[in-house]
Amino acid sequence: MIQLYHMIDSSASSAQEGEARWLLLIHQIPPKPDYLRVKVRRRLHRLGAVPLKSSVYVLPENEDNLEDFQWLANEIVYDGGDATICSASMLSGVSNEELAAHFHRQSHPPDAELPQSLSAPRGATWVTRRGVFVDRIASAWLIRRFIDPDAEFKFVTAKRYKKAPDELRFDMYQGEFTHVGNRCTFETLLERFQLEEPALRAIGEIVHDIDCKDAQFEREEAAGVSAVLRGIAHATDDDAERIARSAQIFDGLYGQLRR
Repeated sequence: MIQLYHMIDSSASSAQEGEARWLLLIHQIPPKPDYLRVKVRRRLHRLGAVPLKSSVYVLPENEDNLEDFQWLANEIVYDGGDATICSASMLSGVSNEELAAHFHRQSHPPDAELPQSLSAPRGATWVTRRGVFVDRIASAWLIRRFIDPDAEFKFVTAKRYKKAPDELRFDMYQGEFTHVGNRCTFETLLERFQLEEPALRAIGEIVHDIDCKDAQFEREEAAGVSAVLRGIAHATDDDAERIARSAQIFDGLYGQLRR
């Protein structure tokens, strides 16, 4: 039986101000297929997660790491395993200092059948998390270029955001357009709006390899695109500007891939 993963927050009453907080991914992998255990182990390694036990991995608690764990947990459940995500403080067995020494950076919903293809909206408000990067940047380009040319983008803090009735969320936990199974948000948008052009599918593979960190498609363009987007992200904290600058990159990539 597939068990959905849960987020457990035990912080409010017991954690002292400024106390280190950690995300724990507790998972069980079915014995078959064999590749699944290898895939999960490689993904955890790429995320920089530290093993506490054979099936318990830890990352510092922040939104980016929570998103990475949520995507991975979703894939584990999709493939027939179990996954639980916990927010915790370390009380014994291992100290915060010992865990912190392992980290050099701080940086889905349960799978369901994809809905039928949708008619493209016009002038909708598309909402995503602040600090846009690979999947959110690429998805914003796809939305404005091929789905909703009059789209307005809104950038929010996920924990405090309350959805308005006329808003569409993308690349957000429980959003209307987000990761499904092992697909990134860009790929989900392609499926939902039946965008089948090979050049767009190729861009989806590049975005997947960068965002999901699993090298599934082994696209040779991924490293270069990632480096350029990282440079844009370092140059500005303004989300709208990141999207505007990156649009030229994806326009050029799209033109090249069409040839």
